[in-house]
Amino acid sequence: MPKDLERDLGLSAVIAISMGAMIGSGIFILPGLAMAEAGPSVVLAFLIAGVLVIPAALAISELGTAMPEAGGDYVFIERGMGPGVGTVAGIGTWLTLLFKGALALVGGMFYLDLLFQLPNLTATALVIASLLIGINLVGVKQTGQLQTYMVVVMVVILAGFIAMTITQVEGGSYEPFFADGFGGLTSAIALVIVSYAGVTKIASVAEEIKNPARNLPLGLLISLVITTFLYVFIVFVLVGIVDAETLSGTNVPMADAVEPLFGFWSVGIIVLAAILALVSTANAGILTASRYPLALSRDGLLPEQFEYVHPRFRTPIVSILLTGGVMLFIIAVLPVEEIAKMASAFQILVYALVNVALIAFREGDLEWYDPDFLTPFYPWMPLFGVVSGFYIITQMDLLPLIGAIGIIVFGTVWYFVFVKDRVDREGLAVDAVRREAGRQFLDETATQLTTAATGNEVLIALRRDVSRLEEDRLLRIAAPIARFRDSRLRVVRFDEVPDQYPLDRATAQSPGDLEFEERTDDLAEELDVPVEVAEVVSHDTKQAVVNYAERRGVDLLLTRADPVSRLRTLFGRDSDWILEHAPCNVVFVQAGKLDSLDEIAIVTDQSPFNDPLKVELADSIASIAGGRIRFLFAAGSGASDSSIRTIEAYHAELDEQCSVPVEGTIVQSDAKLDALLAELRSADVVILSTTTHRLLPDLLFQRDTDRVATRLEQPVLLVHSRKSRRATFLEPLVERLLFRD
Repeated sequence: MPKDLERDLGLSAVIAISMGAMIGSGIFILPGLAMAEAGPSVVLAFLIAGVLVIPAALAISELGTAMPEAGGDYVFIERGMGPGVGTVAGIGTWLTLLFKGALALVGGMFYLDLLFQLPNLTATALVIASLLIGINLVGVKQTGQLQTYMVVVMVVILAGFIAMTITQVEGGSYEPFFADGFGGLTSAIALVIVSYAGVTKIASVAEEIKNPARNLPLGLLISLVITTFLYVFIVFVLVGIVDAETLSGTNVPMADAVEPLFGFWSVGIIVLAAILALVSTANAGILTASRYPLALSRDGLLPEQFEYVHPRFRTPIVSILLTGGVMLFIIAVLPVEEIAKMASAFQILVYALVNVALIAFREGDLEWYDPDFLTPFYPWMPLFGVVSGFYIITQMDLLPLIGAIGIIVFGTVWYFVFVKDRVDREGLAVDAVRREAGRQFLDETATQLTTAATGNEVLIALRRDVSRLEEDRLLRIAAPIARFRDSRLRVVRFDEVPDQYPLDRATAQSPGDLEFEERTDDLAEELDVPVEVAEVVSHDTKQAVVNYAERRGVDLLLTRADPVSRLRTLFGRDSDWILEHAPCNVVFVQAGKLDSLDEIAIVTDQSPFNDPLKVELADSIASIAGGRIRFLFAAGSGASDSSIRTIEAYHAELDEQCSVPVEGTIVQSDAKLDALLAELRSADVVILSTTTHRLLPDLLFQRDTDRVATRLEQPVLLVHSRKSRRATFLEPLVERLLFRD
């Protein structure tokens, strides 16, 4: 039986953990670095940064009350946008917390050094980090209690600092307020926004919170208000009482502020507050960051070892040890400023993604999604969070951008190498795309079935090398379609001669194949359909077929499918050229034994254009032949419930609109292709979609459609609607990512 985490964090622990993750580097380290970017407007930068976090905070409150699971914002992003984006978000958020925790410990050593003259700041930070790792290994309850005590003492000291120093502020220190312009202000916002990271990180331990419906949103909002208040007033004081040049170049801005006013004893108090705040931040960072490998492992995105929960302490010790080890590495090798910038870059990206996830859940129309807290001003609030987040990212320095891109690349590669074949599910955003495609499919199908073309021509295009058996098969398939439509059926044989041979001489020397005409007439009489027979001589058969279809106003073209081979892909297929240029719907018929038309099987793929045409053709054939239709959709064994419901919905709709009996089947198996083939072998005719082959992807990888068609013995109709637009080079890849079966 899998182990879970115990719920033992109350409201006070939620506030303490959230504030402990926020109040730290943001107030004791970053004011100096941000002052160097923006000048006196650094005060406004902290305020705006707090405002920009509000959409993410509200989104976390709503999502957290709906899904109180370990992993927090990663879980929401992964569930909303799928495991691909979830992998990147999980790793990125995990590293954000590690960088922020490392920044807090490294910065704390600057303050500790003021009192004790430390021989090695980095070594001391490593020792303290190791102690915090041990505390987290013991248990979450002890961590929450420790966090509460540290935060209470820290807030009291910071409030006293504001009260004692605010009267010393000199107004002239703020002139000029925008010393470094709007660009400097924006850069400072991008730098300090990581100070508010704790406001969303508390959701990563939502699974351990008592009464999360109340304690999560309430604790989160209380901590955000208090922290924003402290940040703005403390930075206001720092700018007003510390010389601008000193503030811009110091790593201990709080100590530099109080020493001239109150002497060395005040520095001791500030050092105590700084150590409590920064160690609290690091402690919360280890606590919350360690839950991300746990959540990733539960979802199959990391090896299962990270899911292990200690039977006594009930903590994910493997995940904590990994998290602590990486934090120790960051402390040992990176300078404080670069740690801060990279943490901010990762955090802003996650803020934007969590707002996108909220939209995905709201628009997902899920019966189970019933949060106790709803984000106000939806959808404008999350949209503001997305737009503002990505704008701030563009204003960052090159190095943190490179770091963020590196995480995205690594996460993407990890997903495709390790995760993709192990996880068969999709996010709600993908499901929404599927549902929209399904709705479009239903609309197109209804239109196609109720306004089937009548009075147009159905063309059977034959080459001279087509066998009599293939002629017979094409005519037996096309005849019921023409009868159902009340259309004329034309059977045209195209004869190709070399370019050097004049067409007029070729026509004169080949007056026509009487045997072909007689044979076709006999079969047409048997099938009770009027047929017109013709022959066309040309230098280029594919061009002649398209030209003939244009001149005659052909609505549907049937012709033999080209054999599947990579050599034909390399040098070009006639069928692909016809697909690109034909003015009508096209059906390529692959050779196979045709005994009857009792069962017509359609493999549906939610193509809004090809699927309706396949339905119309199958209904035409089955209606005249007295057969039935079977719809099959190939899905993985782990396909989402939303996807299954979408497929079932349009299968049911087809049952109502077709004039013959319809059966819908969803094939769920890890070996989807083999399972689909097993279901198709009982059919008399199989209908699939087809699109234009592309040189590079199709030369390297055979299409699933081709793999299915070549392994079946019965006739296979490869259908392409004239409404389908031309596929781009990347479309097969995008289609595979968005519409995975």
